[in-house]
Amino acid sequence: MKLAWILWLASVLPPQTADSLCLSTTVYLEARDQSVRGQKAVAEVALRRRDSGLWGDTVCDVVTARKQFAPTLVSPGTRLGNTEAWAEAVTIALDAEQNWALPPGERKEIVPGASHFAAHAIASPSWRTAYQVATIGDHTFYKVQSLKPRRS
Repeated sequence: MKLAWILWLASVLPPQTADSLCLSTTVYLEARDQSVRGQKAVAEVALRRRDSGLWGDTVCDVVTARKQFAPTLVSPGTRLGNTEAWAEAVTIALDAEQNWALPPGERKEIVPGASHFAAHAIASPSWRTAYQVATIGDHTFYKVQSLKPRRS
């Protein structure tokens, strides 16, 4: 399946289902070659950003914000062809959403406070000198800014 088709499908699905699809797609594109822990950390950053409201109100808004995550950085024609990695990304995304639905003190956070991450083999962002929360596989997770959940 192609990225463009997945993003179109997310645009017509109910918001919660669309968010799960967008998060799964992001985990797949960003971290399918990483450990489960590394994939969960990528999902955590996206969910933390969603809660802040700075990049949008939904996971789909967050991961499709300009030049923030792989869905806007790779070609829309990119095929998500590794079915085993896709199945794992879906499971990880759904588990991450379930964990993130818990009250903040009960969540199992892998990269506490991380607002950004980078794979330095392919990216050299301007914020790479920010506070490093963790390095998992070839991704380094950063606390570039304090993200607090928006007030309801």
